[in-house]
Amino acid sequence: MHVLITGASGHLGRKLFDALKSDPGRKVSGLDIRPVKHPDIHTADLSGSDDWVHLLKGVDVIVHLAGDREPNATWPSAIKHNMDATLTLYHHAASMGVSRVVMASSNWLHGDKRFTNDKLDKDTPPGPINAYGMSKLFCERTGAYFAEHHGLSVICLRIGWTQWTHDNQPGTHMAMGRWGQEMWLSDRDFLNGMRAAVDAKDVLFAALNLMSDNPGMRWDIEETKQVIGYSPLDGSPAKITPVIRLKSALKDLFSNRLPRQLESRFPEW
Repeated sequence: MHVLITGASGHLGRKLFDALKSDPGRKVSGLDIRPVKHPDIHTADLSGSDDWVHLLKGVDVIVHLAGDREPNATWPSAIKHNMDATLTLYHHAASMGVSRVVMASSNWLHGDKRFTNDKLDKDTPPGPINAYGMSKLFCERTGAYFAEHHGLSVICLRIGWTQWTHDNQPGTHMAMGRWGQEMWLSDRDFLNGMRAAVDAKDVLFAALNLMSDNPGMRWDIEETKQVIGYSPLDGSPAKITPVIRLKSALKDLFSNRLPRQLESRFPEW
């Protein structure tokens, strides 16, 4: 099986690239907007020219991790690097005979639920509050369209929080209070979830939560387990300090009165 990873030199992309390289029976290649000194990772701007499309020949599955990953992404950046790039990727994947795209979606689709007690599952209506969250919703819905009308299997994983710091260990150092801690995703659960999505059988379209099995979290991962056979190995309950409790209470009190733009500018709360 040939797996191509976009954003292959990024935080998550390189972890996955190196892990899949060690799997027997897999061929792995990558694309990244930045030049990388690796013979199997090629430079490409998915929202620019189409000079990279020939690299999809013989690819079975694309894991699409490229894009502007910042919650405070501007609209121009979210449109170019997330919406336009993903739409172009779906188009070329379908035309080149790729069987599946595994797309990195986001929990910011439910940004409006952060200070509620809503269960976050497949039936929870989206409520993005920033350009980044809206761009990921667009990518999910266009993925559903390509699945229905072009037969391209698309699995969208709403990836939890894998940190760049602290060796990706959970705890009160994580920003966004309880919300941040509850969406923790360990490195090995990230890799297990991605492998499961790449290898899953008979899935035309799915949008699934991907985080570790954290006690008390609001995200439902039962469907993820059932649809792609995800088996989380880690989990950590949120640790709520007085400071976190106070910030949550203040944000809850004022969140309905503040403009959405202000909400999106302070994701660390």
